[in-house]
Amino acid sequence: MILLQSQSRFLLQTLLNRVQNLEKAVELDYHWVEFNDVRYHILVSTKNPNVLLLSVSLPTPPPEAVFMGGLPGGAIEAIKAAYGVVVHILDPPRDGFNLTLKLNLAKLPPDEEHRYALLVKIASVREVVLGAPLRVVLKHLASRTVVPDVDRVLALVHRPKESFFLVSQPDKVTVVFPMRFKDSVDTAFATSFLQEFVEARRAAGLNNAPPCLWSPTPPLELNEAPAEALSANAGFVSFVIFPRHVEGKKLDRTVWNLSTFHAYVSYHVKCSEGFMHTRMRRRVESLIQALDRAKPGGEEKKKSPNSRSFKRLSLSEARANSIS
Repeated sequence: MILLQSQSRFLLQTLLNRVQNLEKAVELDYHWVEFNDVRYHILVSTKNPNVLLLSVSLPTPPPEAVFMGGLPGGAIEAIKAAYGVVVHILDPPRDGFNLTLKLNLAKLPPDEEHRYALLVKIASVREVVLGAPLRVVLKHLASRTVVPDVDRVLALVHRPKESFFLVSQPDKVTVVFPMRFKDSVDTAFATSFLQEFVEARRAAGLNNAPPCLWSPTPPLELNEAPAEALSANAGFVSFVIFPRHVEGKKLDRTVWNLSTFHAYVSYHVKCSEGFMHTRMRRRVESLIQALDRAKPGGEEKKKSPNSRSFKRLSLSEARANSIS
């Protein structure tokens, strides 16, 4: 199983190249899109090469997920806590984006190790922003409390117009994912994959992992959720998160793994589909080779020394031979 990295590799490489060449006044204007329709834009002007503008466009939220000022709840506080004085939030953001950050590269830490760690954190802006409300809920779980003035069933966006749900209690948080796929083949693969995923949780070596359940129908915890948000052709996956799963450094890993669970499943579904197609092609090739070997060979008939051969002659050829 492969887990997705929290940092954008292209964004991290761009930041590292820019930091290593601050003395060069170059102009950058990059656009790119990553999984779940998260768009990025980097802009660097030759007039001020130490300043980099990073804009981020988030997935379109469904009606049940609440965005405040175009961002998930707690995103502004999470950005300030993660980046400090290096990053300034522009208000309003650039047109077509939910967030624009102004990075002053001259204020990066002089120590190489700390500088690299901060650049990795900046490249993980997706996790910082989209995972902010989930992080708030899990932080309260670590102290065995619930977030005040928040609905018992909280919807969080993770894909365009799709959400997953949190059901908070002082001693646990239940995370429910409605699993939707557009392609019927992907749906069949995902259903089988998720059922095996739940079975694998029962292995002896995974006793400390969060309990995992799969159901073809919405679990009882989602009785208060809107009906239109509960359509899922590959069933519902539920994780029960306990305080021990969010202690210390486990919090960051838990937030990221939950935020990208659907992308994780989609990746392995596509890999399984590609692997099966490869096996099918190899099987067809082996059958074709077997059929080719089974064809009767066109062996040439051996002629004996005393054998005679006759050639049918035309009438004109026969007359010519008789005259000669």
